[in-house]
Amino acid sequence: MKIGILFDLDGTLLNTLEDLCDGVNYVMDSLGYPRRTLEETRQFVGNGAARLLALAVPQGVDSGEALRRFQAYYPAHCRIKTAPYPGIPEALRTLAARYPVAIVSNKPDTAVKPLCADYFPGIFSLGEKTGCPRKPAPEMVYAAMAAIGAETCIYVGDSEVDVLTAQNAGVPCLSVTWGFRKQEEITGGTHFCHSTDQLVPMLENMMEALRNGQ
Repeated sequence: MKIGILFDLDGTLLNTLEDLCDGVNYVMDSLGYPRRTLEETRQFVGNGAARLLALAVPQGVDSGEALRRFQAYYPAHCRIKTAPYPGIPEALRTLAARYPVAIVSNKPDTAVKPLCADYFPGIFSLGEKTGCPRKPAPEMVYAAMAAIGAETCIYVGDSEVDVLTAQNAGVPCLSVTWGFRKQEEITGGTHFCHSTDQLVPMLENMMEALRNGQ
């Protein structure tokens, strides 16, 4: 059985929080709304741009115009402060040499593709786009597995959305705690990785368990 590894992007591979917060506040400033803090933005992310902006605008305000402005601004400004978490590029290179690997994100595909091309060249990536329901629906997982030729996979993410995504797709999940959620915030998580140094060996152990039907 060909087993792949699928990664979430924001908070798992890349620390994108400051660029996301700056993008949100660009929109808030342009519309005359109160700015949002880094901590507020951290709590808002994980369910795609539409949900991020719906939470960022004042309560009761329609977020349609805010979303349009964010979508126009963010792809051109998503690589200013963003960077991989320490040890992630090396871990991904090691894993990609051994297994089919892909990146699946609720971030707009127009931002996912250039970010992944810059930081993780050669690895298949898929972001939110029309016609493919965003996570926690399983369709993005299935599309990525098909693209890399995997029959099943281990899904790696940093949030409760990622746990639900894996459950809906019927695959095991490894939750990382260096990203946008603390362990106690990752509802439903069963396997936790606390350091990028642990990532490769933990995934190797989960791979072995999958092969053995455990």
